[in-house]
Amino acid sequence: MSVTTPAAPAPAPAPDVVPDAHHEETGIWSWITTVDHKRIGIMYFITSLLFLGVGGVEALLIRIQLFRPENDFMTPELYNQLFTMHGTTMIFLVAMPMAVAFFNYVVPLQIGARDVAFPRLNALSYWIYLFGGLYMNSSWFVGAAPNTSWVGYANLTSTQYSPGLNVDFWVLGLSILGVSSIMGGVNFITTIINLRAPGMKLMRMPLFTWMTFVTSFLLVTALPVIAVALILLAFDRFYATNFFVASAGGDPVLWQHLFWIFGHPEVYILVLPAFGVISDVIPTFSRKPLFGYPVVVYAGVLIGFIGWGVWSHHMFTSGLGPIADSFFVASTMIIAIPTGVKIFNWMATMWGGSLRFNTAMMFSVGLVGLFTVGGLSGIMHASAPVDLQQHDSYFVVAHFHYVIVGGILLGMFSGVYYWFPKVTGRFMNEKLGQWHFWTTMVGFNLTFFPMHFSGMYGQPRRTWTYQAGMNVELFNQLSTIGGFILGVSTLIFLWNLWVSARSGEKAGSNPWGALSLEWSIPSPPPHYNFPALPEVRSREPLWNEAERKAIEAVTHTVPDVEPEMPNSSFWPIVVAAGVTLTWALVMTGIWWVPLLGLAFTAFGVYSWAFEDPFAKKASH
Repeated sequence: MSVTTPAAPAPAPAPDVVPDAHHEETGIWSWITTVDHKRIGIMYFITSLLFLGVGGVEALLIRIQLFRPENDFMTPELYNQLFTMHGTTMIFLVAMPMAVAFFNYVVPLQIGARDVAFPRLNALSYWIYLFGGLYMNSSWFVGAAPNTSWVGYANLTSTQYSPGLNVDFWVLGLSILGVSSIMGGVNFITTIINLRAPGMKLMRMPLFTWMTFVTSFLLVTALPVIAVALILLAFDRFYATNFFVASAGGDPVLWQHLFWIFGHPEVYILVLPAFGVISDVIPTFSRKPLFGYPVVVYAGVLIGFIGWGVWSHHMFTSGLGPIADSFFVASTMIIAIPTGVKIFNWMATMWGGSLRFNTAMMFSVGLVGLFTVGGLSGIMHASAPVDLQQHDSYFVVAHFHYVIVGGILLGMFSGVYYWFPKVTGRFMNEKLGQWHFWTTMVGFNLTFFPMHFSGMYGQPRRTWTYQAGMNVELFNQLSTIGGFILGVSTLIFLWNLWVSARSGEKAGSNPWGALSLEWSIPSPPPHYNFPALPEVRSREPLWNEAERKAIEAVTHTVPDVEPEMPNSSFWPIVVAAGVTLTWALVMTGIWWVPLLGLAFTAFGVYSWAFEDPFAKKASH
């Protein structure tokens, strides 16, 4: 039985070989000082992959410890450091920056722009991210990695209960990373509002650009909330204030409110980019326009908006009272509606389409399945009595990973296989891609699905061992085996990246027959992206024959005079080093010492301000 739905016409392939006369600098220094959004996107991606390796090793060490009851593979203190750094790394150093890598590379190409609105600010965001990640991980080398979980609940983070440097690294590291995220959000909001190609109205933007737009607003509004919480905690630790110290009149629950007011929008900061990716991938490989495009856009906006009203479902066990609990029960149920709408829109897009199940499409379909499982277990927590039983158990760990890993990581993998030909001009190996997909699915489900059972049997999260009488040994062993399979799948992916970038089959400008503007220019794109700005007249510009020809007449030419692009600059690195140094010097506990780092930052900003980004370079 099949349902016949008018499929999008298969577009004529764009020319595979386009004369390329543009000049682009090469060498390591050109990458270090670059302000090109495409190179910065690649650097974000590679850096997040390196941190993915770090976070993955931390996870495997945790799983080894939990393989059998009362294991002494590691000390409780090391275990505390590992699970804290695993969560912090995967969220702030992997998932968020990997999404930003796609924002950087894809969004300007999708909206017909030559670069982001603030190219040097974009470079500054990357270098602050890198330095912040290195600073936080430097804690391993002094034996003082953060050890109070990625949520950092007070009063556990007070000097009374955590007197060492561990929490200091966490507080200051996250503060540094937050600066990067806020800058990135401002940049992409400005870029999407101001730099769209002629004719590209908001309701003609690709879904990935729309989800980037919503995510950017969440970044610039949610990150300041945790910034306030971190500043208050820093004052408690370094300058003996008492914002969260109950015995001195402070309120530990205030930390929970501040953290989760940030923390739940953070979930959508992580998930919405992946939703955007598969909202572009599924129509391409279904040969159909996205079903209900306006509804998917509105659902994404609603998710971002309603996400601000659900934070206290993380706090049902803190004694807020029945009235507050009832409100957050209702809001948690309501936010499932726009999320469910998206799932049905993706399914309706595939229904009756001419499906091509290559690796990118398979990861998109996998995301729909796994995220649905995570969403269903999340709805269970909308019931306060159910949440009371499952709170802080491994059931919550299972739910969280089905949403975050099943949602975000699979979406990012789908995006890599989809846009890799655009970035490199080569296809990724499909056979290795299939191995990557199936080992990911098997390893992921074997790792996290048993955690539902171990949680229901009463295994608490964040504990370094468990007793044999709990009857959770089998579930933990399955999870450990699955974790190593997941590690193997990641190695397959990395090998595929390496091999394909060096010797993959060459791809043309639009190898997938996709519909959006980034596929109208050569692969890889010239540094100026578009010789002249194309005019957009519809939502699927490359699936309209006349419009496609008009766009390619503009994009597949070499300009007589290259568009003027901003020069490279090393001042963003100087400023990023100053920002990192300023926060790091807070660890001294002496109020005036961070002013030294601030002076260094001011020097970098001053020099940056008087640098002409379009100054003509002297010829040699």
